[in-house]
Amino acid sequence: MTCVSRRNLLCAMGGAVVGGFMGIGPLSAALPEMQGQATWTAHSLDADECEPYAYAGYWNQGYGCCYGTFYSIVGVMGLKHGAPYNQFPFHIMEVGKSGISDWGTICGALLGAASAMALFWGRKERDPMVTDLFRWYEQTAFPLYDPGQDAQGVQGEIPGHACGSVLCHVSVSSWSFATGIPAASKTRSERCARITADVARKAIEIMNAKIGGRFAPVYGKPESLTYCGECHDKEKEAPFLKGRQECTPCHSGTEHTQNKFTGHP
Repeated sequence: MTCVSRRNLLCAMGGAVVGGFMGIGPLSAALPEMQGQATWTAHSLDADECEPYAYAGYWNQGYGCCYGTFYSIVGVMGLKHGAPYNQFPFHIMEVGKSGISDWGTICGALLGAASAMALFWGRKERDPMVTDLFRWYEQTAFPLYDPGQDAQGVQGEIPGHACGSVLCHVSVSSWSFATGIPAASKTRSERCARITADVARKAIEIMNAKIGGRFAPVYGKPESLTYCGECHDKEKEAPFLKGRQECTPCHSGTEHTQNKFTGHP
C-alpha cells in the first residue's frame, strides 16, 4: 500500500479542484440565468378551501407551519392542476417549523407563503406582496381561523394577540405573556396551527389579486421604522438599520426589552 503524505494529498486535491473550476470557466457560467422570471404559472385559489389544508398540514407528521402554508397553496394547485405542482418535494418545507429548525426566527407560516410566491414571481414583483403579507401579520390579533370540531389540538376559542413582529420567538412569547398560556402548551400549538391557516388565507388573497391585476399594497411603513430611519437609514448619521420589521418589539425601551442578563431575578 502506498503511503501518501498529507502535503501531497492536499496538493492533489487542490489541483483537482482548480482543474475542475478551470474546466468549466467562471462559476457564474454554471449558474442558471433566471433573470427574476417565474418558471411556473400561478393559479387562483379559493381561500376557504385552502385554509383547512393549511391547518391539517401543520399537524401532518409534525411538519409544522411552513409546510402547512406552502402545501395549502402549491399542494392544492397540484390537486387541481397536476404537474408540475404535485411534483414538488413538499417535505423539505418542514425545515421552517418553529422559526426554522426550532430557532424561533422568521415565522414558518410566513416563510411557506413567501416561498410559494417565489415560485411564480421574481423579486421586483414579489417583494411588495411579501411586504404587505408581513405587515398584515405584524398588526393582526391572531388566531382568526377556527377549525371547529376538526380541531386537532384543542377546541374552542383561543385568545388573540397582535405581536407586532414576524419573528416566531416574539410572536409566540408575546402571545404567551399576554394570555398567560405557556408556550409549550397544546393550546399554543393549536394557536400556531390556526395561524398557519390565517397566513394561507391572506397569502392567497394577495396572490389572487396579483393574478387578477388588482394587487395594491395596503399596509404602509410603521411609524417606528420611519422614526428610527431618520438616524439609522442608509447615508444617515448612524447608518446601522437593516430590514423592514417593526422596531418596537425589541427597541421600545420597556422593562421587557432591557438587559435581562445583569441582576435578573
